[in-house]
Amino acid sequence: MKMSGGVEWALHCCVVLTASSTPVPAAKLAELHDVSGSYLAKQLQALARAGLIHSVQGKAGGYVLTRAPESITLLDVVRAVDGPGPTFVCTEIRQRGPFATPADACTTPCPVARAMWAAEDAWHQALAAITIADLARDVDANSGPEALAGIQTWLTGENTG
Repeated sequence: MKMSGGVEWALHCCVVLTASSTPVPAAKLAELHDVSGSYLAKQLQALARAGLIHSVQGKAGGYVLTRAPESITLLDVVRAVDGPGPTFVCTEIRQRGPFATPADACTTPCPVARAMWAAEDAWHQALAAITIADLARDVDANSGPEALAGIQTWLTGENTG
């Protein structure tokens, strides 16, 4: 299964938003991840359209999660950025060519379609089983508890001298 690169950026932003108690400006998220602000804005807009984050206007504005990180799954983010459509679309190839199966004989999906849909279903189940909170805990476990705390400090500008 292939996802757009925007999914990775969106997931990282959601994890970062768990570290902040105040709205995080898009420009700060872009700077933190060393990515183009306009590119990241597309991912943030997709997350906002899906209701996963909310834009707060004003001088102290930015983005915040709309729900607890425990209730936002990786599947939510993938669908927000890449859309809810299926990854595999059967085009009934078996009905083509010199040995084509007649359409009226195609009463059930072919083995290729069944296998691909089963794989997609397993993939969705795996993504739905992991939350943004799980990722944030993994950041702390892998990088140390100071990782997200350091990001929070950097986001609020408390370490600028």
